[in-house]
Amino acid sequence: MQTYALLYNYIIMKSVPFVKLNKQYWRLYLLAMVLGIGGSFQYGIQVSVIASPAAHIQTFVNYTWMWRHHTPVDDSTNQLIWSFIVAVMSLGAWAGAIHSGHFPVKYGRKKTMLSNSVVAVVAALLVIFSRKARSFEMIFLGRFLFGYNIGLGLNVQLMYLGESSPKKLRGFLTLTGSIFIGLGKVMAQIISIKEMMGNDDMWPFLLAISSVPAILHVGALFFFPESPRYLYIDKGDFEGGRKALQWLWQEDDVKMELEDMQNERDSTQGEKAKTMKDVLTSRCVRWQLLTLAFPCSSIQFCGINALYFYALDIFRESGIPEEQRQYLTIGIGATELVAVVLCSFLIDRAGRKKLMGYGYLLMAVTMSLLTVMLSIKDLNSWIPYVNISLIFGVICIYGLGPAGVSLALPADLFLQAWRPSAFVIGGSINWLSMFVVAMCFGYVVNGLGQYCFLIFVVYCIFGGVFLLFCIPETKGKTMVEIMEDFDKLNYKNRDIATKF
Repeated sequence: MQTYALLYNYIIMKSVPFVKLNKQYWRLYLLAMVLGIGGSFQYGIQVSVIASPAAHIQTFVNYTWMWRHHTPVDDSTNQLIWSFIVAVMSLGAWAGAIHSGHFPVKYGRKKTMLSNSVVAVVAALLVIFSRKARSFEMIFLGRFLFGYNIGLGLNVQLMYLGESSPKKLRGFLTLTGSIFIGLGKVMAQIISIKEMMGNDDMWPFLLAISSVPAILHVGALFFFPESPRYLYIDKGDFEGGRKALQWLWQEDDVKMELEDMQNERDSTQGEKAKTMKDVLTSRCVRWQLLTLAFPCSSIQFCGINALYFYALDIFRESGIPEEQRQYLTIGIGATELVAVVLCSFLIDRAGRKKLMGYGYLLMAVTMSLLTVMLSIKDLNSWIPYVNISLIFGVICIYGLGPAGVSLALPADLFLQAWRPSAFVIGGSINWLSMFVVAMCFGYVVNGLGQYCFLIFVVYCIFGGVFLLFCIPETKGKTMVEIMEDFDKLNYKNRDIATKF
């Protein structure tokens, strides 16, 4: 008992100063909430909301096909149409991510976010009227535009937050992007149950639900200033950047942050915003690019989608009634959300690389055990319940490490001139990976069954080792300090190269 008492006192002593120190940033927290509603919350909704009405949408596709061609659609065509409805959002998100390198630089972070919400409203109207128009192509276009809204909004949200946050809170605030993804998933899972909107009458409105947070986002963001770093570094509006900082942080003395901005501006003096080609080919950001690529691809290739896919089968094998399975699915989403929230309190203490690296390694171990248990699930009646526990365990590890940190890390890695194009590359990797998974995962599962997890185990081990042993920590460092750490990797063979 004495040990637990000492541990409790230690946690309290560490937590209280943190709470007292950061009460003044309540406006910054509100900004994070508003940006989250218009950005990553939309991602969480659209990823989860499509699962429940699948049967109703496929029935609508068949009805439309019958009305046009006077014959039922064959199973393979229906499956292809459904797969494309699911996957086309990723293509839209890729298009949005590509434009996240240009629009925020030309029009600013705030105006880009405001305009982007209009896209979600247009997408919602297309989906709502698709049934009346007897056009599943309108669902294609609506899902594509929802994807565009997500791809652009998610990148600009993280850019905006990272440029508005003090370094001691940068990890926590950019991680709110992951929190809102988890919140969006849980909210979508709740409203998707049959008793609410997951039925034949309401599914078009269910798919269009993203228009509600988009409208709320537009109304709230008007009251907040533009990104201080964008004003100070990109636009040269020193007074505007200072006022934005003072308003968001409620501090009169922001001299140290302004000096950091000036150092960053001086280090890129005369440089225009870098293009994607610059980021891909420049030696000075080579290791930053490698560090960015792993988290962005790992969101899709770490096996989390396989777990969500297998969860329903495992629930069924465990003898859980069908009407209760949807609530267990909500429980999985809630577990991820709680884990990401806990990660937000750890990220600026434990550091980025440890949470991600050890998270991937623990996921690899747990998924290996899950593969073994799935192979022997028929030997005993209690094994399926162990598998349920392992699924929740992997989801918890994923939320505590990789899911939470992956979105926060890119904002740490690049200076202002490089950041927009870096987000484009990161977004492209993420969304193209998601498209590949959405289109091909069903075939992989049919071919390998539960052994598909072994592919993800190898990826998680490789990613964990790379993040733990090959990259520097970014916790608590200024942008210039992070750049200096990576320069040691980018130019470690410079002296050898000059000899030849």
